[in-house]
Amino acid sequence: MIKRKHEGTDIKSVLKKPLIFFFFFVLLVSLSNVPAVESSNGKILIFRLEGTITVAHAEAFADALVTANLEGCSAVVMTISTPGGSVDAMLRIISSIDNSAIPVIAYVFPTGSTAWSAGTYILMASHIAAMAPQTVIGSCQPVSYSPLGSTPIDDSKIINALVSVMETHANARNRNATLATLFITENLNVDDLGALQNGVIEVRANGIANLLSQLDGVTVNTAVGQVTLATAGAETLQYNFRLRESILNSLSDPMISSILFIVGIFALIYGFSAPGYGGEIIGGIAILLALIGMGFDVNVLSIVMLIAGAVMLVYELATPGFGILGISGIIVLTIGALFIVPFSPEKWSVTGEWYSAFTSIILAIAISIAAIAVFIIYKVLQVRRRKPVIGTMLGDFVIPTKNAAPNETIYVLYNGEQWSAKCEVGIKSGRKYRIVRKEGPVLILEDVEK
Repeated sequence: MIKRKHEGTDIKSVLKKPLIFFFFFVLLVSLSNVPAVESSNGKILIFRLEGTITVAHAEAFADALVTANLEGCSAVVMTISTPGGSVDAMLRIISSIDNSAIPVIAYVFPTGSTAWSAGTYILMASHIAAMAPQTVIGSCQPVSYSPLGSTPIDDSKIINALVSVMETHANARNRNATLATLFITENLNVDDLGALQNGVIEVRANGIANLLSQLDGVTVNTAVGQVTLATAGAETLQYNFRLRESILNSLSDPMISSILFIVGIFALIYGFSAPGYGGEIIGGIAILLALIGMGFDVNVLSIVMLIAGAVMLVYELATPGFGILGISGIIVLTIGALFIVPFSPEKWSVTGEWYSAFTSIILAIAISIAAIAVFIIYKVLQVRRRKPVIGTMLGDFVIPTKNAAPNETIYVLYNGEQWSAKCEVGIKSGRKYRIVRKEGPVLILEDVEK
């Protein structure tokens, strides 16, 4: 924005002078044809891209660009620290950058962070790519997920599609497209120094302030043409996720949605085994939240395995003991939970290390929840199978240790438990009495010897 001050100037008198008016008109026309626009150094919006990239990040980033425009920000700094994430979310973020009139500066930050897989694609698509010291990018080769171990994908159809995305944006931003392609084909990783030396990024900065200082006066190409950054000393604003985006981001994390699904299944099993305690409600809510987080994009075979495992457990717990069906049910449920999210390379771009961590955490949580659920349900069914206490008490004998007047209530010992008891003719210590009936919590005794 260009501001002009007219101190003590009568505009009408100026316009009356033909020569000055002519030069004024020529100046306006010439300024309107200048392709570069100098951005105001008033405000910079900071957007955090952290954790597993989900659709919530894509929606939040689109909203951040709108917010930046309304606030009059001259640029958006996207700090990245991620193992990768959803390919769909990644492509949506890249599309938002491509169509943004406001420069987007992708910055791998803080120190020690990574921008692997989907994070590297977004970094290459940004108008300015920057990294903090001791940060790493790369590991973009698509990976096939399996609980037994993840393996790199060499399918030319998938590889070529991803290479096209990476190479196109690297060339558009005048970056080293050859090295950028190796991130996919060779699963290459580089640190901040290597990325800067090989022309993959433009800036290496040790903080936001240092980054903005280095970018002052840099010209970039945006959707509306060239924009010259004026970032030195700019005020920084922090973008915060809205409530909806925060909830969706948590639910969309494959680890969270899978755990919710496991909890929901076991809660339903508990609810069907012991109705009236709210297990069905909790299970239903947990499964619905999991499906929302997964975007209803779930593995059908996994659903079948979860249902089969649940049926095995319910059947096993409804019969005496706990044997092969119960153990099989837990195993089937755990395997189904591992495959509940369809981790195809076309849908997820994350590292093999992330897959390994996912498998370990889901296995540990699934087995723990299964053990707790089975123990609770087993105890509930054990109580249900126990013979009625009152029916077997009648006719048994007790020997009180205290005296009592007629119909006076005292405590007597029966099968190791203290019970309230009374007798119409009174009670004498040491004599044998028969339990003839029960009135509420009080045993009614009969003097056998008399």
